[in-house]
Amino acid sequence: MAVTAALVKELRESTGVGMMDAKKALVETAGDMEAAVDWLRTKGLAKAAKKAGRTAAEGLVAVAVAGGKGVAVEVNSETDFVAKNKEFQDMVSAIASAALNVADVDGLNAADLGGKSVADTITNKIATIGENMSLRRMASVEGETVVTYVHNAAAEGMGKIGVLVAMNGGSEDFGRQVAMHIAAANPQALNEAVLDPSVVEKERTILTEQARESGKPENIIENMIKGRMKKFLAEVTLLGQDFVINPDLTVEAAAKEAGAEIVGYVRMEVGEGIEKEASDFAAEVAAAVQG
Repeated sequence: MAVTAALVKELRESTGVGMMDAKKALVETAGDMEAAVDWLRTKGLAKAAKKAGRTAAEGLVAVAVAGGKGVAVEVNSETDFVAKNKEFQDMVSAIASAALNVADVDGLNAADLGGKSVADTITNKIATIGENMSLRRMASVEGETVVTYVHNAAAEGMGKIGVLVAMNGGSEDFGRQVAMHIAAANPQALNEAVLDPSVVEKERTILTEQARESGKPENIIENMIKGRMKKFLAEVTLLGQDFVINPDLTVEAAAKEAGAEIVGYVRMEVGEGIEKEASDFAAEVAAAVQG
């Protein structure tokens, strides 16, 4: 059987091995999928495939900056123990550096890392460390100055929360204060203009229903909605929030005082949005005994 790109893709997805290993396995077994899986097992690469079903919701966020561009990447592992492993940390740091030269996760997965792609490097690391891992996402910002902040740092430039702040003007000290604010306050968007319209509409609908429950006249209800929406937008947008360092000022007002224009930011937290598998150890033991 001919070894097609579709076969290579299928084997890679079903086993988690790198593209070149998948292709070699199929060539060695004349395109026989089952035999190719067995061939991979004999080479010790099936260990990676066995881990592929497990939830990787721990790991690290790493940040890197060069020439007015900042990137943040999230690389997941199954346990926090692996996130403290120097071998894993070195890989994550190298991935963050590689991210400076690409535009998206697909480009990063294909990027060269010491002669292997990032994707193949991660697959090999799964086999050596023994846990499922994945490159989940990356994000970038650009500005005259890009400042980073890492909360709960596990090593230089990486930890549980990574923040990038891109500014025109201002100082690095002010940028770092803003980055710390972002880590703590977790805004949803820079300003109202870039806030997800569906989020705004959902909140407006809820506030409208709440206001109508009051039974007040329509003109008063409209004013109530306007006031509550203004408060909501101030709470969820970075520029509208009260500055953690000086709550008497909004972040926008503080930036103006500092001679800075905040043009973008990234806040990335390990595992956010991933549904972790709940494990009831007592129930598992009971089931094993009954079985």
